[in-house]
Amino acid sequence: MFPTFGPMIEYIVVGLGLAGLSFCECLERDGKSFRVISDHSQNASRVAGGLYNPVILKRFTLAWQADTQLKSALPFYGGLGQKLRGQWDQKLPVYRRFASIEEQNGWFQAADRPRLQPFLSTHIHQNKNPGIHAPFGFGEVLGTGKVHTAALLDAYTSYLDAADGLIKKTFAHDRLEIREGYVKYGDIKARNIVFAEGYGLKQNPYFNYLPLLGTKGELLTIEAPALKEKRIIKSSVFAIPLGNDLYQVGATYKWKDKTDRPTLEAREELLQKMETFMTCGYKVVDQVAGIRPTVTDRRPLVGTHPQHGNLHILNGFGSRGVLIAPMASRALYDNIERNTPLPEEMDIRRFAKKWEHSQRHV
Repeated sequence: MFPTFGPMIEYIVVGLGLAGLSFCECLERDGKSFRVISDHSQNASRVAGGLYNPVILKRFTLAWQADTQLKSALPFYGGLGQKLRGQWDQKLPVYRRFASIEEQNGWFQAADRPRLQPFLSTHIHQNKNPGIHAPFGFGEVLGTGKVHTAALLDAYTSYLDAADGLIKKTFAHDRLEIREGYVKYGDIKARNIVFAEGYGLKQNPYFNYLPLLGTKGELLTIEAPALKEKRIIKSSVFAIPLGNDLYQVGATYKWKDKTDRPTLEAREELLQKMETFMTCGYKVVDQVAGIRPTVTDRRPLVGTHPQHGNLHILNGFGSRGVLIAPMASRALYDNIERNTPLPEEMDIRRFAKKWEHSQRHV
């Protein structure tokens, strides 16, 4: 049951992507009162491929804490499915297409490493799909799948709406009043505020000293009736089956363009890479773009403001938000409520010198 609001609630959450949703779940499990403010202006979570895969398939290495993240993410999305009466976690195998015998050998060497053994099958799958060119076969990544993020966020938005827990407006940072022991925003008083704004962090005067870069990613949806592929194929790009002969192809990584408008350049890049391994006909039916909240050191931005103890941040998940969000949200919640230390790699205190530098130039 959604907590009843009194004269003062316990949390304001700004942003309702995967970060905001995950933190709201922490609050609700402990019976904390909260409200979410979001205008959906940051769409990275909605347009994301939603793939969860613990292995970096370019180098055959384990992604940062991916094994730990997977253990918390899978029950998290399963629990959401039961709560909201939907199914957004789709188990799908990832088949890494080998470009050479050398890549096959690299795969076997990686599969011998203790932390990678649970995720890399040592069986080489020969290609049987005439719509794919893969003369050296595939390696299978285990424990993978896709979260249908847009549908999940739509369902969670409806859930909050029904409980009067969501304010669909743009958050105006200059209207936030910081008082002793609480914050005030309009007629809302809260003991804490958590900013989960994605790339919108750049407009946040309290946390914009942090080195959030932002990386533009674009995805295509194609229709390929002859492909008949039910696995996720990873070559120079991913091809993710969506059903009804539709496939999601992506993604690009661009550092300079900070708009969320799809580009012809990205479309051509993705199709060129796709055509190196897909040999059947297709038709492009959609193209989307979003700005991933990426950080200079490729680690999340989690923690409390250096000066204001009731202002907190949950951000910087990059392209791995599906895996990172549940773990990072729980870490921040436990830090605020139980004073549990944050893992140093994600704690924003690692950028204390940037904060000090920003204050010297105020």
